[in-house]
Amino acid sequence: MSKISLWINTRFPLKEMWNDHAAKYPTPKNLNFWYFFGVFSLVVLVNQIATGIWLAMVYTPTSADAFSSVEHIMRDVPFGWLLRYMHAVGASAFFIVIYLHMYRGIMYGSFKAPRELLWLIGMFLYVILLVESASGYVLPWGQMSFWAIKVLITVFSVIPFVGKQIVIWLQGDYNVSGVTLHRFFAFHVIAIPLLILFLVWMHIIALHRVGSNNPTGMDVEKIPFHPYYTVKDLSGVIVFLFLFFLIVFYAPTLGGYFLENANFAPANLLVTPLHIAPPWYLAPYYSILRAIPNKLMGVSLATGAIVLLFILPWLDRSPLKSIHERSVWIKVALTLFVISFVGLGFCGTENLTDTNILFSRIFTVIYYLFFLTMPFYTKKM
Repeated sequence: MSKISLWINTRFPLKEMWNDHAAKYPTPKNLNFWYFFGVFSLVVLVNQIATGIWLAMVYTPTSADAFSSVEHIMRDVPFGWLLRYMHAVGASAFFIVIYLHMYRGIMYGSFKAPRELLWLIGMFLYVILLVESASGYVLPWGQMSFWAIKVLITVFSVIPFVGKQIVIWLQGDYNVSGVTLHRFFAFHVIAIPLLILFLVWMHIIALHRVGSNNPTGMDVEKIPFHPYYTVKDLSGVIVFLFLFFLIVFYAPTLGGYFLENANFAPANLLVTPLHIAPPWYLAPYYSILRAIPNKLMGVSLATGAIVLLFILPWLDRSPLKSIHERSVWIKVALTLFVISFVGLGFCGTENLTDTNILFSRIFTVIYYLFFLTMPFYTKKM
């Protein structure tokens, strides 16, 4: 083995990469529970790629056969039901751990200098994951898939001058059709996963360049990542996988939130569902979109909600990083922000009523105030 290792290392820096990015990578010794979610996101990414490859082998991306091929996977392919549920639940699990990972970054000031670029790469990765989830939502070609993507694509028509051309390009046709399905299949299984893998690699490289932040936000004693954190992360991954498969085996649809009930009916251009809703992880932005009567303003505010996350490092003016060191007011602001985001997500999955619109607008105002007033209230915190 030593001869093989020597032969490889003279031709490829495998040992150096292992030492620099794993074995001897200096890590703060006080990382807590919140730092598990970065590792969990990598575990779910591997699950999505592995199950996605196997599903793509038996899926037929045509309007005539897509829905029946999903039924074939569920009923006839050996363990096809397991692969599909692992992939569907994995999509939701991905966003659960990503949102908690982002929350940890905001709570402990992981976006502050010198980690601004690390945060930006993470935000680009988040946006690409939203696009990937939207493209995957189309593939079952059920009622909710068809009408949700029809609504989503129509949103781009409000863009001045080029909106209609973007809609036609996304559809590949003058209406949502089998061409659209095939195009989104190519995005979902080829183009976007390659971009995700590249951004994940960039994110890890940027993290190891500036070093991991810690709950105190200050310099603390560091220890090698291996074996201390590999053992700790492995124990966390075992617990996470136990909970993950508990849902896969006993509640894979989770009341329709992980797999929409309307998607169990094939797409029908002539029958519009009474309630069209995106996946829950897209619901906060959809809630903002439909709460505004003017379509262009709604699209602008929904887009702005994501843009604000990108400029967060330059909005927070406090010299302190960790929430533990800051005043109670920043804790109140962060709590209200979380409530507004969760509230928007809930409103986005429910039927559109006057009460729903009212709460969506209230939560939108709270969401925006958290960011827009941050340069003022963080100066003294």
